[in-house]
Amino acid sequence: MTETLAPSVKTLPAPAAVLELFKPVTWFPPMWAFLCGVVSSGAPLEGRWPFLIAGVALTGPLVCATSQAVNDWFDRHVDAINEPNRPIPSGRIPGRWGLWISILWTGVSLVVAALTGTWVLAAVVVGLILAWAYSAPPLRLKQSGIWGPASVGLSYEGLAWFTGAAVMAGALPSTPVILLALLYSLGAHGIMTLNDFKAIEGDRATGVRSLPVTLGPERAARVACVVMAVPQVVVIALLVGWDRPIHAAVVALSLVLQGLAMVRLLRDPRRLTPWYNGTGVTLYVLGMMASALAVASIGKGGA
Repeated sequence: MTETLAPSVKTLPAPAAVLELFKPVTWFPPMWAFLCGVVSSGAPLEGRWPFLIAGVALTGPLVCATSQAVNDWFDRHVDAINEPNRPIPSGRIPGRWGLWISILWTGVSLVVAALTGTWVLAAVVVGLILAWAYSAPPLRLKQSGIWGPASVGLSYEGLAWFTGAAVMAGALPSTPVILLALLYSLGAHGIMTLNDFKAIEGDRATGVRSLPVTLGPERAARVACVVMAVPQVVVIALLVGWDRPIHAAVVALSLVLQGLAMVRLLRDPRRLTPWYNGTGVTLYVLGMMASALAVASIGKGGA
């Protein structure tokens, strides 16, 4: 297929353009989840620093960066209309370099994961499959308001958490750790739905059936709030059952404050979603760390 993007006399992309393609600002969520996994393992850092560094690289500069490159490559024609200054449509990453970078970084991620451990490799393989399935045809999960946010939530939260715990344990993480990783992944579906609010017009024009498009902003915001809240209620119940009342109280307080923020959000979802992302989502991720600390104490035999 002939490329129709902006022509360029360059044959190689500039490092600055590649870095922009990788979007470092998006690395924080999976790296935070990875840190939660590290903490939840309850394992000492001594002797694990090389694996820890490899895990940080995997969750941020490798796997997450790969997902951003893949997404920008397969969205290049849409971006040429909506965001022509991005690296690929602007021609700063010329020709098919966007695709080659995506493939190269997929391979580098797999090599680093294989050197880090079997369970880390398993998590990274799943994460990379989801990264390509999210953006690339024929699956292109991002076109669904259900499967798109689910795949991103699982990759950015659950698999990153799992990777952190596996890196530290050098084995399959414990059942409590896996349960928390899955629950916070489910809640992240709501966060990803709110993230879709900024692209309602573009999604509607290009046939992406995000929940804000299919349900409308008000109903989609209500669904997102419920999806974020319910898994946290389950987390609180689990922490109480694991005899971690203080940690449960911290998560409960976080959820109450999120609820107050949600009440404000629902008054005008389109206008207030950026505000909620800076308040309610921050409370959500702080609750993640509180839960990780609770599981760490269980792992150390504190139960």
